[in-house]
Amino acid sequence: MEQIELQKLVEEISIESFGKPFLHEATFNNRLRTTGGRYHLKSHNLDFNLKILETFGKLGFIKVIKHELCHYHLHLARRGYQHKDSDFKQLLKQTGGTRFVQPLLTGDKTKKIWIYRCEKCKTTIYRQRRFNTNRFVCGKCKGKLFLEDF
Repeated sequence: MEQIELQKLVEEISIESFGKPFLHEATFNNRLRTTGGRYHLKSHNLDFNLKILETFGKLGFIKVIKHELCHYHLHLARRGYQHKDSDFKQLLKQTGGTRFVQPLLTGDKTKKIWIYRCEKCKTTIYRQRRFNTNRFVCGKCKGKLFLEDF
């Protein structure tokens, strides 16, 4: 789907589901990773994640468009546009938008675990991020830490 097709689709959904025109810009944003779309409060533009369309198809993508249009129309009407607001929840239910996007499966989901051990008290420390053992010491005994071999 091209940017022009996206703009046209968003404008059509806005008229059909909300009865109001969408007067701003809708674009694909390749930097979105964990969200389906984004509404910009200052510019009133909408960004969408192309991977949602590729993964969940057009019907799933339309639900995300409706979600972002709920933010758009409620904000312009000066009503509760945030996820916690009852106006938002009610309009989302009326239009058939999705509250949350299913997680995108990107690559290998296994996380690398770094295992450190204290030289003095032999305490084992598990971390998701590697750190410099010259700058940090054991929290129990202040002993020197070393990275365990796998």
